[in-house]
Amino acid sequence: MNILSLLIALPLFGSVAISLTRSAYLAKVFALAIAVLELLITIRAVQQFNADDNSFQFVENYTWIPSLNIHYQLGVDGISILFLPMTALLVVMAILASWRSVQSLCRLHFALLLLLEACTIGVFSALDMILFFVFWEMTLPPIFYLIGLWGIGPKRRLAAGKYTLFMLFGGVPLLIAIMLLAINHANQINGAIPQTLSFSFVSLVETPLPSEWQTMVFLLLMLGFAVKAPLVPFHTWLPTAAMEGPTQITALLTGLKLGVYGILRFAMPLAPSAAIEYNWIMGILGAITLIYGALIALQQSNLRRLLAYASISHVGLVIIGIASLNLQGIQGAILQLLNFTIIASSLMLIAGLIQQRLGSTEAVHLGGLAGVMPRLSCFYLLFALASIGIPGTNGFPAELLLVLGTLLAHPSLGITALLGAVLSAAYMLSFIRRAFWGRYQQAHSGLTPDLQTRELVILFIPAVLVILVGFFPNSVIKTNQKTAEAWLSHLLLEPASHPAKASEISFYHQ
Repeated sequence: MNILSLLIALPLFGSVAISLTRSAYLAKVFALAIAVLELLITIRAVQQFNADDNSFQFVENYTWIPSLNIHYQLGVDGISILFLPMTALLVVMAILASWRSVQSLCRLHFALLLLLEACTIGVFSALDMILFFVFWEMTLPPIFYLIGLWGIGPKRRLAAGKYTLFMLFGGVPLLIAIMLLAINHANQINGAIPQTLSFSFVSLVETPLPSEWQTMVFLLLMLGFAVKAPLVPFHTWLPTAAMEGPTQITALLTGLKLGVYGILRFAMPLAPSAAIEYNWIMGILGAITLIYGALIALQQSNLRRLLAYASISHVGLVIIGIASLNLQGIQGAILQLLNFTIIASSLMLIAGLIQQRLGSTEAVHLGGLAGVMPRLSCFYLLFALASIGIPGTNGFPAELLLVLGTLLAHPSLGITALLGAVLSAAYMLSFIRRAFWGRYQQAHSGLTPDLQTRELVILFIPAVLVILVGFFPNSVIKTNQKTAEAWLSHLLLEPASHPAKASEISFYHQ
């Protein structure tokens, strides 16, 4: 079996097997074993990946629905390969974080976590647009039930419904754009519909798209992905989910930015002329999201809500980097997306640990935590410093590349990115001062045990990655350099505007 199919099938098998077990403890152990095995296989995939080849690797292609020319087509390149181990690591952390906090319907909970992992791996691996859309939509049921059944807030069912409605709204323009691209492919080769429809991303990205279609397709894809990212004004579901949902699921939502990945992977390469023409709009949307999220985070008194708005703000910075359309901005955006899975998810998991111990993450109920929970405080400080881009952490090279790329392309947006970095430091350090070194809360005494062994395991690996990538960023950057160069070449040469040269400037076979 191809390694990508194995990565999708393994958690699916685990999900079914867990649902058939009778013991809750056995379900936990089996889920953890499957998740760890998945992580090891993804690491093996990264080892086998050839970073000097900008084409898709581990490709498999089988006919799925012949009448519509829909295929089961998988593959990864330099942009997507590292998201596989990051996803697997985040699921391992989520399972360990749920070990004692989930008391009811344990088997269902861990089965849904593995199902969500399988669908997410599918999103990062799918090369057929319909297959991608299926995986994209299949992430909704697990998240709906995980928030609605195991949420920690009184309005958890409302939060689950709100998230689902937002995602369903975003799925409509995605599906319309996919159909338009397939119809355009048939028109370009003068073929009959539906026999000559094509949903293969590799084929669609090399098919000339008429200028009158470019804007429509680009805006539809951007709308669909902006909801998931999330970008302002489609962001309100994330703070709600952060306050009402279980923190391990919120960590998945803040760590895995599938919407931003979709913009980078699909929206811009499939409509390159429109992406260049409207990249200034992307930059402005990114700047608004960056500053708005930071200003709202600055006013928060609840740690979970603050982290949700911080995540939204950082999405804006990534969008600014993508809009720069240069190598520094693109590589910085990819590195920052990978950082999300380490930094944002770890901070949210620590917020969950505080919630379990104190029953609240409101600043008024915190204070002096560094004195009673020094190990937890050290981990939080490390991830917070990485979030604001302090040298020596993985946040520094990512933000440096993003700011440099933005300054070279749009100096005004570059200054906005620097302002966002200042605001990020302001809201992070201000809350740390109040919660960890503020007035000591006498109620904490004897009631707030520090990190236990299992919790140390959860945070140790991401902490090591924060430092390693901070000092050795080239180990990550070189993985996507060739693909990022090909991505830029595809956009800047605008193959849709030069149909006769389409084969000469193929995105995947340069």
